[in-house]
Amino acid sequence: MNMNPQNKAHIVYFSHGGGPLPILGDASHKAMIDFMTQLPSLLRKPDLILVISAHWEENEVTVLGSGNPEMFYDYYGFPKEAYTITYPALGSPSFAERIVESLGKKNIPSRIDPKRGFDHGLFIPLKLMYPEADIPCLQISLLNNLNPEEHIALGKALSELLNENVLVIGSGFSFHNMRAFSWQGRVIPDSANDAFQNWLVETCTGTNSDQEREKRLIDWENAPFARYCHPREEHLLPLHVCVGMADKPAKLIFDDHILGKRGLAFLWE
Repeated sequence: MNMNPQNKAHIVYFSHGGGPLPILGDASHKAMIDFMTQLPSLLRKPDLILVISAHWEENEVTVLGSGNPEMFYDYYGFPKEAYTITYPALGSPSFAERIVESLGKKNIPSRIDPKRGFDHGLFIPLKLMYPEADIPCLQISLLNNLNPEEHIALGKALSELLNENVLVIGSGFSFHNMRAFSWQGRVIPDSANDAFQNWLVETCTGTNSDQEREKRLIDWENAPFARYCHPREEHLLPLHVCVGMADKPAKLIFDDHILGKRGLAFLWE
């Protein structure tokens, strides 16, 4: 891994869309597709991409350990071409071992899963961002207790990666109420979603102290319309990992509609 101190990590949290629809050319994902394809122009090309995916939960932090991960099509009910999507990036078993060792020093239990493949929280956005699939990729699971404070602590434990040329991606969705999405892509005014998204922008990009930012995210259920936007919080918690790792304000880099609902992306550099 490149230890040149000039090569600092980038951290991104973004809304990754609905299943394979971005790759299938769904019109309601146009803004997201345009954003994803242009995002690498804001970043140095990394030596490794580390994804915290909303679509992987375990009872302890688990790191993907395969050297040649297969595709894990963790969605259903889509056209057959959705199950032929490939993203043949290599894994990095040696770096997975380093992460587990590092987490152990922070008293965070973790393990390596040598068999699991890339889920769509990784292969859909990265197929748009880096279609050549020429950068090794790893995934880290969420904790299935969905504890916000523990996910911030996980980010802090990963902060030693900030001195390496790694791209860390929190792959989730800042709005994730499946019943409220417009699967036809119609944008309908949603003041409840706007209130929550505005709260997220203020929390992540504002002048709050690091401690206040973390406190707000730990108590995220007190935000306006929090449980409307996240009936279950697995798509929000990758943001907590990113905030814990970055320990500074973010830059808002995407604020547009996906599946008819407003979604966000943040960058820490």
